[in-house]
Amino acid sequence: MTDTRGSGDLRRRGFLRGAALGVGAVGAVAGGATALAGSTASAATPSAAPAGRGAGFHGSHQAGIVENVQLSTAFLSFDVTAADRRELTELLHTVTDRARFLTAGGTPAPLGITDSPSDSGTLGPRLPGDGLTVTAGVGASLFDRRFGLTDRRPLRLSRMPAFADDDLDEAWCHGDLSLQLSAPHPDTVLHALRDIARNTRGGMQARWRMDGFSSPPRPSGTPRNHLGFKDGTANPDVTDPAVADEVVWVGAGAEPAWTAGGSYQVVRLIRMLVEFWDRVSLTEQERMFGRSRDTGAPLDGSREFDVPKFAEDPTGDIIPLDSHIRLANPRTAKTDDSRLLRRAYNYDRGMDGNGNLDMGLIFVCYQQDLERQFAAVQRRLAGEPLVDYVSPFGGGYFYALPGVRDRADWLGRTLLA
Repeated sequence: MTDTRGSGDLRRRGFLRGAALGVGAVGAVAGGATALAGSTASAATPSAAPAGRGAGFHGSHQAGIVENVQLSTAFLSFDVTAADRRELTELLHTVTDRARFLTAGGTPAPLGITDSPSDSGTLGPRLPGDGLTVTAGVGASLFDRRFGLTDRRPLRLSRMPAFADDDLDEAWCHGDLSLQLSAPHPDTVLHALRDIARNTRGGMQARWRMDGFSSPPRPSGTPRNHLGFKDGTANPDVTDPAVADEVVWVGAGAEPAWTAGGSYQVVRLIRMLVEFWDRVSLTEQERMFGRSRDTGAPLDGSREFDVPKFAEDPTGDIIPLDSHIRLANPRTAKTDDSRLLRRAYNYDRGMDGNGNLDMGLIFVCYQQDLERQFAAVQRRLAGEPLVDYVSPFGGGYFYALPGVRDRADWLGRTLLA
């Protein structure tokens, strides 16, 4: 992980949070995000994908969105340093070319005896595709006056606001471009990161970066987060194209024409105060989530994918009314259109300045409408019991670009045409 510039004073949200973070820890966790936005609110990922085969680079949508979560990931936000629209176009051409090559694999081109090598060599002389996906997005700040794109901003794209229970640090928030690199192996991710950074130097500068991983299912089903609970049980089934079109993809007509085939992307960096969480009784933990820790089942069920019967428990005697799953996804006709696609990764950054464990969650979600889907879920989660054990500190809103359709196409072509 890359340490970022600056730090911010954290608001105290109760004794546990203040004690865990402390003044000295502020710089170590500086960033921006929200609480466990939709842990089971139509938001999680199925089991991690096996190593090897990729989703393919070309298509109407970018890879790395609806496909299974990979075991290793790096999420980066960039400030664009390109001088004008022509240089921005060249930058996106370069990102596309490198992503196309890296995801397919092959032998790097030799540059001559006196030149530096064209590749770092960390994956050997011939690069495996290794299932790598590269997913690119644009932030609201890209649509300022620098590149003449003011009138092309997606209608719902803005700077990510601070929600209730957030401790956002500007140094870990926002950005002109987002880039997520995912693969079965961390060396594949880091190799791609170095390659793209080398080839885009002068066009964009990393603003913040967080590396993450998806744990293997234990013993089965959905992977677990650092709090020990399965993270992503209630995701919509986006393997059904009709569901993906309803929940994830922006279609033609509702937005500027260039956006068709893209999706609104939310990234949240959430520190988990695991040392305090580990002192909480299992019964209380399960009531905060509304699920069994061992099986992932709702407290009124016996299997992970059982649907909770909230209507049969109107006073919350079995699943508390303020439990995470009940607030995030009340499962009513009124809230059904707030479903979103959740992608979650664990992170571990060692220790903070106070000697506390510094670990947490990279929450990523995709949807058609930021306000109707993600923001609605966040407002329902305000003040939930889990806020004493999580500290959202970074992230941002981005728009995942439409896919690259063929070898003549490139990321951002419709935006910059």
